[in-house]
Amino acid sequence: MPERHTLTKTASYEADPEDVGRVLLLYSGGLDTSVMLKWIQDEYDAEVVALTVNLGQPGEDYDVVRGKALQLGAVDCFVVDAREEFARDYVLPAIKANALYGGGYPLFTALGRPLIAKLAVKHAREAGCDTIAHGCTGKGNDQVRIEGTVAALDPEMKIIAPVRGWQMGREEEIAYAREHGIPVKGGTEAPPYSIDDNLWGRSSEGGPIENLAEPPHDDVFDLVTRPEDAPDEPELVAVEFERGVPVGLNGKRLGLVELLEQAGAIGMRHGIGIVDHIEDRIVGLKVRDLYEVPAAEIILTAHRELEKLVGTIHQNQFKSQLDHQWAFLVYAGLWYEPLLEDLNAFMDSVNEQVTGTITLKLYKGKSGPVARSSPNALYDAALAGFGESGGLFSQQASPGFIELWSLQSRMAHAVRQRNKGES
Repeated sequence: MPERHTLTKTASYEADPEDVGRVLLLYSGGLDTSVMLKWIQDEYDAEVVALTVNLGQPGEDYDVVRGKALQLGAVDCFVVDAREEFARDYVLPAIKANALYGGGYPLFTALGRPLIAKLAVKHAREAGCDTIAHGCTGKGNDQVRIEGTVAALDPEMKIIAPVRGWQMGREEEIAYAREHGIPVKGGTEAPPYSIDDNLWGRSSEGGPIENLAEPPHDDVFDLVTRPEDAPDEPELVAVEFERGVPVGLNGKRLGLVELLEQAGAIGMRHGIGIVDHIEDRIVGLKVRDLYEVPAAEIILTAHRELEKLVGTIHQNQFKSQLDHQWAFLVYAGLWYEPLLEDLNAFMDSVNEQVTGTITLKLYKGKSGPVARSSPNALYDAALAGFGESGGLFSQQASPGFIELWSLQSRMAHAVRQRNKGES
């Protein structure tokens, strides 16, 4: 048996090498996880079952991915199309919570990881695996999201994260791949960026992006048209919601996955959803990420506008605070935190009134509302006008309201002025 290079355990759920018999590997088909598939067999003398999850990553051939896993020695490879579940149970709650971490990141990777980990636990149990392996590094958030979810759903399941221990850079990985006959996708040149994507968005990091003094290079944008190259004519897109759920585009009823895909396609054409973002990771690092999120930009903008139309001033001010808390918990990998369940109940309650249509104008990277309608709107054109009106609003009542509304502020100002005079 070859000499093992595993790390010393620091957490109860980390696997002892001698106890590893069959491993479920979260497998993408890329260099890291392909090397990992072979490496686990050699280092742990273990059988490997691969799991590949489709969350709407563009351009993937899952038959090829599965064939590659089996070719490299996996005893089986599960390919799960989880797009519907991802949209319904993960993206939709994020829409209801207007979820943006740090004001710019719509959490597409953060939302996908707990679902991937949940599926890993399910298939690991079914395949008789005692351990789950993933390809996350020790610098990222994804290790927290995956391992925290696995530990919550199955405390007896063990975990290994080879990248944290094998001390291989890209050149060493390529050499290992050549030695063991592992196909290297895209050749041996190091890719300029680290990419992650699904139907809710795409991220790029690393390489030239790390130079804060430079604007993004053109080659980073693989999804969204650069705004300056977008069409010279604007396009209107009407997004229809029922109880906070997006159900239609431009008058056409659509299922959630199809709606997100079509919204993304429209946004791509017009340069919508490019985010250059400085982000505080939960592991303590501050990083620069470039996001391409056309579907999220369109849907979240429309949802926020409709929510503002149907909510009271108190609901809107308070909910925005809870939206931030919701986004942080998901970003931090705490999908099974009880507070998140409580917040979801609140979001569902508020969104009972979020029914209507918001029309956005898309033009060269910008999107904004230009028309609004809702049966639940707290808006009355007559009351909002400048003419005389009766009914629920009386202009003659305003002086009394102003006197009472400003009473404490006026008293406090007088006290402070008096105290300043005494000093």
